[in-house]
Parts: sequence; C-alpha cells; structure tokens
Amino acid sequence: MEPHAIVRPEEWLAARKALLIKEKELTRMRDELNAARRALPWVKIEKEYVFEGPDGRETLADLFAGRSQLNVKHFMFGPGWKEGCVGCSFETDHIDNTLAHLEHHDVTTVLVSRAPFAEIVPFKQRMGWRVKWVSSYQSDFNYDFHVSFRPEEIASGKRYYNYDMRPGQIDELSGHSMFYRNADGEIFHTYSCYARGDEQLIGTYNVLDLMPKGRNENGPNYNLTDWVRHHDRYDT
Repeated sequence: MEPHAIVRPEEWLAARKALLIKEKELTRMRDELNAARRALPWVKIEKEYVFEGPDGRETLADLFAGRSQLNVKHFMFGPGWKEGCVGCSFETDHIDNTLAHLEHHDVTTVLVSRAPFAEIVPFKQRMGWRVKWVSSYQSDFNYDFHVSFRPEEIASGKRYYNYDMRPGQIDELSGHSMFYRNADGEIFHTYSCYARGDEQLIGTYNVLDLMPKGRNENGPNYNLTDWVRHHDRYDT
C-alpha cells in the first residue's frame, strides 16, 4: 500500500468534494447505461429447454415460478466436477438474502449448471444455499448461451465467449442471462453478461472498492482467485 498524504480536515474535505463531483457523474452515467440496457431489443426463445432439479424435470417457463422475470446465474459446474467454481460460489454467497426482495418484485433467480443434478446436490448442501439450482445436462441451454463448450471448440483453442472469439481450453465459464415471460407465455431473452460483467452483483466487491486497500488483488492472477475461497475453506 503506497503512502498517502496526511492533511488537515479542511484540505481533506476539499479533496473529497472534488471526488464527489466525479462520483455523481458516474451515477448519472450508470443510470443512462441501465436505461440503454432496458431498451435493448429482445430475442424470442423458440427452443424447448428441459432442466432437472429439486422439482423434477422442468421447462424454462417453469423456472419463472409464476413471475414474469427470470435471472439465470450460469454457474461453472461441469459433469464430473467435485465442487463448483470458487468465483461462482463467491457470487452465490451474495444471492440468498436477495431472494425475498427480488421474488416480491417479480424476479425469480435460478442457478443453472451442466453437471447432472445428482452431482450438484451434495455441493449445494455443503454450501448451505437456498437458491434453486437446476441441471441443463440434457439440453443445449449452456451451449446456446455460450457458457459451456463442446470438445471440438476446446480442441480448436478458441471459444465464443463474451461476444467474441477468445483463446482458452476450459469447458465451462460463467455469466448471467435475463429473461421475460409475457401474459401469453412467450419467453424472451433480454440480456446476458459475462466475465467482469457479473461484478456489479457482488456486494463484497462494492465494499472493498470503498476501503483503503481496495480489492487488494496483487497477484499472481490479479483477480479474485488470489484470495477468495469457498466460504467453508477459509482458515479460522
């Protein structure tokens, strides 16, 4: 951590008010960006997707649970994995306490992974999460939303992710997709974000960004893998 200037309170106040001008500008820009996001065109979902979860086999329509908006967390957990991705787990730790508020504001949240449901259950129980988690193992859902990759894509060394062809050989990545279901039962894909697009949903990051040390991710990877663990794996 680099040394900071130590000043009198009135000097600190002047610097803080100058920063406040930039913060307000960012707030206005974020409001404009949110409006532009809501104004994006939609794509009608024509394919039938089937998932397996705690309520048996369900369609994408079923996952809405009677609400008009669906927030899908694409959770990195592939077939044969013993535990879920640390970063996805970090994000999911923030989800449970939002469920009551979102559900009473017409939003259902569901985790979707490609691992068979029987492989998901032990890890969910270990983590103690309440949010619904289903498997897309028997459908093209993960592939169609570009968070799982077929062997030929892995062999090529390039995958379509975050709206571009990118190098890499891991077969699962993360993201979020949002859907809307109208009164006639039609479903529309309205938005998806990947990579750092998920960060706005992680409350811990929002707190760290206000702290003197910031995110303090200083290597070797310069991201959350430098310090985040499954919440039951931190040393006491």
